[in-house]
Amino acid sequence: MRKYRTILFTTILGLISLTSCQKVIHLDLSSSVPQLVIQGNIYDQAGPFEVVVSKTVDFDALNIYPPVTDATVSISDDAGNTEELSQATDGTYITSTTQGIPGRTYTLTVNVDGKTYTASSTMKEATNIDSIYFKDSPFGGSKLVALNFKNLPGTENYYRVIHFLNGIQATSFNVFSENASQTDTISYSFRPTDLTSTTTTTTELVKGDVIDVWLECLDKGVFNYFRTANSEGGQNASPANPISNISNGALGYFNACSVRKGQIIYP
Repeated sequence: MRKYRTILFTTILGLISLTSCQKVIHLDLSSSVPQLVIQGNIYDQAGPFEVVVSKTVDFDALNIYPPVTDATVSISDDAGNTEELSQATDGTYITSTTQGIPGRTYTLTVNVDGKTYTASSTMKEATNIDSIYFKDSPFGGSKLVALNFKNLPGTENYYRVIHFLNGIQATSFNVFSENASQTDTISYSFRPTDLTSTTTTTTELVKGDVIDVWLECLDKGVFNYFRTANSEGGQNASPANPISNISNGALGYFNACSVRKGQIIYP
């Protein structure tokens, strides 16, 4: 049995499980002193990887977060490797040598205006997508996208599912956990959502549509961030009051995770 019900988020930049309750969470920010926002991802895939550093704006201001261009950003791992990131564009810092290896713990360090912010994330072993296919919805309407994968034994597992339609990331994703005793194949279904709306509007697939699915294996801290983020955002969200894994009062997250990808074309 799933320990947590699936929680649906809508995204700033831009999956819906039939077996889970869904909760749409909206931005709830008031005027305040700008806060630092840090968003970073490392995968067990080829880099480079990005860390984006910006600041919040008042609720009634334009939803454009000003980049922080004078940060010092580094990533280290528990194998003794450290890299200082270079700034590719304003506020976006990238790696050149860091590798994502399951089992290692990665630490992000960001220095801004004399303050240091840190976050650690352990990269979990990947779980492969065994199959991906279309299925009818019991409620009618457009087809569902379904994927089967095996839950990793011996530990509590935390997952995030993201999808793309014709190369554009959807404005929603799901996170969920699975009990360590669940070792059978997990079947997970979702209805594709509109890729430009900040609501959960579903979209009708047409012949030739290409759907890419990412299955991420998260650590608990990152899972709790995505589970509790109070935002209109997703992968690049800067939430009002989440359980962030970044120290010293910064918003955002640092995510070191394994990912497996699948693709299917609508017939």
